[in-house]
Amino acid sequence: MQNNLIIDRRTCLKGIGATLALPLLESMGWAEPGKGKPVKPPVRLGFMYMPHGVIMDQFWPKTPESFLSAPPPALESLRPVLSHCLLMKGISGVPIAPFNGAPHALELSTWLTAVLPDANRRNQINIAISADQIAANYVGALTSLPSLELATMPQTHKENQEGLNEGYYSHCSFRSATQAVPAEINPRSVLNRLFGKTDAVGTGRKSREITAAEALDRKMLDLVLGGARDLRRKLPQDDQHKLDEYLDSVRSVERRIAAIEHRQKEAALEKAGVSVTKRNASDSPPIEIRIPVGDKRSEYMQVMCDLNVLAFQTDTTRVSTYIGSTPNGVSYPELGFKDEHHSQTHHNNKPEQLNKVAAITAFNISQFAYMVKKMHSLREGDGTLLDNCIMMWGSGLEDGNKHTRENLPFIIAGKGGGSINTGRFLATTKGNQGDLLTTLLACAGIPLDRPVGIATKQLKEMTASL
Repeated sequence: MQNNLIIDRRTCLKGIGATLALPLLESMGWAEPGKGKPVKPPVRLGFMYMPHGVIMDQFWPKTPESFLSAPPPALESLRPVLSHCLLMKGISGVPIAPFNGAPHALELSTWLTAVLPDANRRNQINIAISADQIAANYVGALTSLPSLELATMPQTHKENQEGLNEGYYSHCSFRSATQAVPAEINPRSVLNRLFGKTDAVGTGRKSREITAAEALDRKMLDLVLGGARDLRRKLPQDDQHKLDEYLDSVRSVERRIAAIEHRQKEAALEKAGVSVTKRNASDSPPIEIRIPVGDKRSEYMQVMCDLNVLAFQTDTTRVSTYIGSTPNGVSYPELGFKDEHHSQTHHNNKPEQLNKVAAITAFNISQFAYMVKKMHSLREGDGTLLDNCIMMWGSGLEDGNKHTRENLPFIIAGKGGGSINTGRFLATTKGNQGDLLTTLLACAGIPLDRPVGIATKQLKEMTASL
């Protein structure tokens, strides 16, 4: 028997104090497509950042022909999805004069703005709206969250290179020239936002506030499972399978967040002298895992990446940024050494330090690869979630040793709904940071009244031969 159920794209599973958006099902449409027209999912736009540049000969492919078959070491984790990626060598950053002594204050703040701060108001935020917020202004009204800003560490770096406001060190998103957008570093808070969690349980005289303990200890998914069971009975078999997979992925994220929180709580109690486990007095106490700079940094980053995927999969937002780290001394003990990232980038070509920087770069790209591969595994419409995304990984410096900006490293993943020709390495691109951002926005369907920052053109080679 044919199932003629049509579900509105805005359908959510609802429970007491929480709602959960659904992924695209075969029984849904995005925006009431005309009769006989195929459903076309929207394009999502995401950005993921790493500071301090790369080791060039470890990042750039040797030739355009070797890109897919023999990628450089830094890109090895992307090998399964390289045909869905685009690399372009020759994108220059914003020239930083008259702020020549402020390379780290400007590498992140210019990354999505492609323009310098106001030199006459250095101690105040005064730069430009960023590319992600330009997109959010256009598509944000169509989703429950206009944009999603994530970070791995607090945005609290204290330094004033060239007298510039400290906010420039740790922010890439700017809602306006004078308003930096804060990023969320707590996975639980992000999950709460994606669930649409409300402030109160019940109505009338029996209503009460949801306590902090409940927010941590109760699985919010339980609040909406009843609705999921009712909906599942009405769906065709393929949609039932997709719904089951989706709910399993949400449960997985919830469990991993709870495990991180549990370990943090136990470590804090042990540090305060309160035993929480049955162990011998002579045993060492459990190690204290600090997030985001603990021994399992990848675990934390992958949870944040999964939350980003969930936000896109459910159309909770179509714009995201994730600051993987900022230029303020982060270390990577998970890689077997405790040296700070920044200190190792001033390597003066010493092999040991070069190897550590290369390992840090490969690690960060592998987290991006984790997210991109997850998107590629999720069906959506006639293709995959990745097919309908534009994901950009990059850095605001080319080389952390010399602070050069002539050849910024960027990786573009996803076809942008068919607007980007992937599976290529363009070794002789001529353009700047603003040109790239302007082109990405155009590929995402965002109309512009003027180019982004220092842009002078669109990079037509990104869409060539489609």
